[in-house]
Amino acid sequence: MQSDKIESIGSSIVQHGKYNSRIYLMKLASGDSPQIIDKLDGLAKENDYTKIFAKVPASERDNFNQRGYVEEAVIPLFSHGSEDVYFMAKYFSKNRAIDTNHEEINTILEACKERQKSAKEVELPDDLTFGICTESDAPEMALVYQEVFESYPFPIFDPQYLIKTMQSHVIYFGIWHKGQLAALSSSEMDIESQNAEMTDFATLPQYRGKSLASYLLKHMEVEMKNRKIITAYTIARAYSWGMNFTFAGLNYKYGGTLLNNTNICGRLESMNVWYKTLP
Repeated sequence: MQSDKIESIGSSIVQHGKYNSRIYLMKLASGDSPQIIDKLDGLAKENDYTKIFAKVPASERDNFNQRGYVEEAVIPLFSHGSEDVYFMAKYFSKNRAIDTNHEEINTILEACKERQKSAKEVELPDDLTFGICTESDAPEMALVYQEVFESYPFPIFDPQYLIKTMQSHVIYFGIWHKGQLAALSSSEMDIESQNAEMTDFATLPQYRGKSLASYLLKHMEVEMKNRKIITAYTIARAYSWGMNFTFAGLNYKYGGTLLNNTNICGRLESMNVWYKTLP
């Protein structure tokens, strides 16, 4: 399965490649701005990428604004529970900067407001069990991800990638039925900045309709609080009623929409940012 590569520019971390036709500035290191902006432009033009997507601390926002970046989303208190972060974009294609399904996104977001008023506590059915995944689970995890997603922006179909991330900064959570994985998710932690991306949710078709993603998310939050994480967030498919409902139901706040951002489930899709300060 094709995927984009992750590498460093200076001390900053970027993902880029033809798969998403974009550069994703995942972590901007102190001291790399503003000079990194020219490097990102050069890399985009060299490879004919159509978007640069950057996670930018509030202190660097003006530098990126002045160089043609627009703000698409914001997460307050992202770094150390104090500094906001902005998701900023620069487009090299007019078509990529337009979302033709904007009305559908608004419909989902309006429904999410009602969801937050009526959310209920989720319990796990008696025949299912919850736990944290281990390296020995990686082959089965990869198979679950392959069944659920036609495409994905990171190489989660590769068991070795899952093991590598487990060993560094990601905790994977699972729900099992009679010893077989039924649902998965992960918390990708930035321990230094005290935030975590709640991501990689996948439920096999035969187990859907049981609110397993909500159950996973609730218990992910408990684990993150135990690890001194202050801010939890996600980048969810904007057209997915289920995932947006999951985060709205646990009182996450909407931070904005990233247009035509991610190659997932076989096509480029817009993504909604949701965030929560963990109590």
